[in-house]
Amino acid sequence: MDLRKLKKLIDLVQESGIAELEITEGEEKVRINRVGIPGHPGMMTMPQAVPAAPTPTATAAAVVAAEVPAEPEGHVVKSPMVGTFYRSSAPGAKPFIEIGQNINAGETLCIIEAMKLLNEIEADQSGVVKKVLVENGQPVEYGQPLFIIG
Repeated sequence: MDLRKLKKLIDLVQESGIAELEITEGEEKVRINRVGIPGHPGMMTMPQAVPAAPTPTATAAAVVAAEVPAEPEGHVVKSPMVGTFYRSSAPGAKPFIEIGQNINAGETLCIIEAMKLLNEIEADQSGVVKKVLVENGQPVEYGQPLFIIG
């Protein structure tokens, strides 16, 4: 898919106000997500190559993924974007939250750096942090679980 088509798709998403658009063209797949961050409305594209047919290895991997135990009980906070996960505001600084800590809705949980922008991710509900599912400095995907809040 060429850049002109991508630009037109991005413009279409911005003008229409839709939250997400996914298009598959041959072996190419493009998903455009509209990320609403207070003060930083932005667009994000994720071009991905998709294999034409599943291979035996891919099928075996899908079976292994299906056997993963269920998520721990509690509310799962998921990444709203693709980027790099950081638990603190600066290297060596105290993390925003710790396991077992009580948090309130709206409190900053972490930072995700995306396209050189530091985006604070806030808790969408109050509770106790049961688990941190991502390591500091690790890349995260859209929708990837980050925290379990109980």
